[in-house]
Amino acid sequence: MSVTIKDVAKLAKVSTTTVSHVLNETRFVSEESKAAVLSAVKALNYAPSAVARSLKVKNTKTLGMLVTTTLNPFYAEVIKAVEKNCYREGYNLVLCNTDGDPEKTDSYLKMLLQKRTDGILVMCTEYDNGLFKAITAQRDLPMVVMDWGPTDDYLDRIQDNSSLGGLIATKHLIENGHTDIGFIGGPSNKIPALGRYDGFKQAMAEAGLTVNPDWVIESDFECEGGKLAMRQLLALDQKPSAVFIANDMMALGALSEAQQSGIRVPEDLSVIGYDNISFSAHFYPPLTTINQPKNRLAKMAVHTLIERLEHPRKQGRTLLIEPDLVVRSSVAKVL
Repeated sequence: MSVTIKDVAKLAKVSTTTVSHVLNETRFVSEESKAAVLSAVKALNYAPSAVARSLKVKNTKTLGMLVTTTLNPFYAEVIKAVEKNCYREGYNLVLCNTDGDPEKTDSYLKMLLQKRTDGILVMCTEYDNGLFKAITAQRDLPMVVMDWGPTDDYLDRIQDNSSLGGLIATKHLIENGHTDIGFIGGPSNKIPALGRYDGFKQAMAEAGLTVNPDWVIESDFECEGGKLAMRQLLALDQKPSAVFIANDMMALGALSEAQQSGIRVPEDLSVIGYDNISFSAHFYPPLTTINQPKNRLAKMAVHTLIERLEHPRKQGRTLLIEPDLVVRSSVAKVL
């Protein structure tokens, strides 16, 4: 039989109301009574019901997180950092992988609401109208959208400055003497992919370099897509001396294809990626890449949501995460 608040009150020789005030810190209680309650709690190993407490204090200290995929190491690393920051702030995290399925999303949202989750973090790797329709219908539930997603005024959004990242990556190749530069990007219907391509074009234009359309390939942000895109580049009669690849997963596939085709990186072809996933330091060669500061992203998302819980507001805001360059061994200097 589980221990109840009445058992604690009986042992401490106080009322159940006094026990409640001690545990919830909702009213002054004498030091003698407080000590008696805490001693009884310890002796009985009493754990108050989170649901019951939430009804009294109007929060559960629980946050939900909706993600549309967890396969890419980048997202796995962000999720880990989010959980770490939630724990540090005294919150539990309920992780829900929707797989981009509107019915699954709706089911998870209902579950999170029924469990009285205080707020929700949303990481949108796939744009899905059904997903966002279900999310934006819950206007009374505080939310922070990480990376990109709906533009509803009430939502807070934290986004990677992808165009700046693309600019930094391409400038690094140019500063190392490359003028024949290719680009392997993500799907053109994804905002991060468009931003990174815009940064690439801006850097080329500022350097007075022409973008060769044959060296611009749209792919899928996956390993296999990078492999196929590199195969397409290497089949050309005229090849670039360097390529900016819009995420590290595609870069991994591209490096594999290049090496299997007898192309040495960086001696024959320089490569720069994007995301700085933990694996990128262990590629062969170790990958020069653009770092998305995952810990900073997670910390900002959690703190923004908690701040909104503590100070409710109707107007959302957009915060940018600034990328930076991580230099390793996959870019050669042209002499």
